[in-house]
Amino acid sequence: MPHKIYNRLALVLALGLIVWSTLAYGAVHQPIIASIYLGIVCLVIVWIFDGLRAGFRYVRDPIQLPIYFLAFYALIQTIEFGKLSDGFGFSEIARTISLDPFSTKVAALHLLALGLYFSILLVLFDGEKRLRTFALFTGIFGFAYAFFAILQSVLSPTKIYGIYESVFAEPFGSFVSRNNFAAWISLAVAIPLGLLFAGGLKREKLLLYVTAIGLMGVSLLLSGSRGGLVAFAVEILVLILIAYSPKDRRSLKVKIAFAILLAAVIGAGAFFVGGETSLTRIANERGVTDTTTSRSYIWGVTLRIIADSFPFGIGLGAFPQAYARFDANSGTARVEQAHNDFLELIANAGLPGLIFGLWFLARFLKLSRSAIDRTEGFQRGLAAGATAGIVGCLVHSFFDFALHTTAIALLFLALVAVVVTLANLPQMGDDAHPASGKALTRTFRRKRRINPVPAVHRS
Repeated sequence: MPHKIYNRLALVLALGLIVWSTLAYGAVHQPIIASIYLGIVCLVIVWIFDGLRAGFRYVRDPIQLPIYFLAFYALIQTIEFGKLSDGFGFSEIARTISLDPFSTKVAALHLLALGLYFSILLVLFDGEKRLRTFALFTGIFGFAYAFFAILQSVLSPTKIYGIYESVFAEPFGSFVSRNNFAAWISLAVAIPLGLLFAGGLKREKLLLYVTAIGLMGVSLLLSGSRGGLVAFAVEILVLILIAYSPKDRRSLKVKIAFAILLAAVIGAGAFFVGGETSLTRIANERGVTDTTTSRSYIWGVTLRIIADSFPFGIGLGAFPQAYARFDANSGTARVEQAHNDFLELIANAGLPGLIFGLWFLARFLKLSRSAIDRTEGFQRGLAAGATAGIVGCLVHSFFDFALHTTAIALLFLALVAVVVTLANLPQMGDDAHPASGKALTRTFRRKRRINPVPAVHRS
């Protein structure tokens, strides 16, 4: 059944939010984040209009629930339970779990927006046609964006678009931080990589995808992000493991050789362009002596925060306030993030955050295994690529705060939506009905009251 106009409009809007958040400095500034919220509200409205015409469709997979539960727990952290005692001339101060209730409410709103985006994206990815559209979108936009990033690194390395200059970080592409750029591009390159390694490409498209992968790989290397380089290497390793088959070792050897050749081409391309790369940063590393920027020092402070606030946490979004209290340097340097998304989640949300995080991870692993085992050809390539990209991003999150950046979070959720769809609809075809997966999608239609036709009496 062809998609209705509102359904198509919703898909364009959902992909448009990925483009806008990426180009608008990664959507880390409040006005831009507000525009993302407005876009998600519009997306929900379009979904409602589509539901009024064709029935309300929704996906029942429980992988969505940890996001909503975490947002709800953030609101619980802002509930007042008594007053703090008088001191230093202040009185009647509300006592809450969160050290910064306002920031925690903002974090709850952000999680709710991401949850709604994810839920609607699951509905929109309802057939192989839609997944092909997303794969094409990822390849084309990733290629064009990588080309722009490389060009800017040569012409205007310190100013984004030649206008905006970041004071506290080193920009790359349109991202304020080169680490965020590397995290985003490692997600974008994952889909083409998966199609390439899993054999989901036709021969006439092979060169195009290799070119796109090569250009995105060069931009990642030129960004100078060591975490991004590790994530990219993990993606290649995951794809080789997925491709491993004891019955077809020759094919495995060919793919390993191809991976080595691809890495050599990317390295040569980065060397040709010139400048600092991830490899040169590793080679020139002397060790960090500044405790205000050392990840090991920040992680140590974060562990002290966890020990002091467990099991309820300090409140989502309240990490800067807590860090200042436990910093041995008396809070002389303001640290916004823990540079480790997992430690920061436990520090902010305590035991509930740990439970929700493990729930999401366990459900994803189960879905990804199902998607890879039950699919073949193009679908298996998509499943392998999306799985590798998500695993790479999670590895990168051990060293940075990738998922705190809105643009990265949106693309991350899009890849998760691909895995969920393929795991629940393994036998999809191009003409798959939107509601063909009974285990995945449910449609709620309003019951219309039919008035009986009055009998016609003849005189």
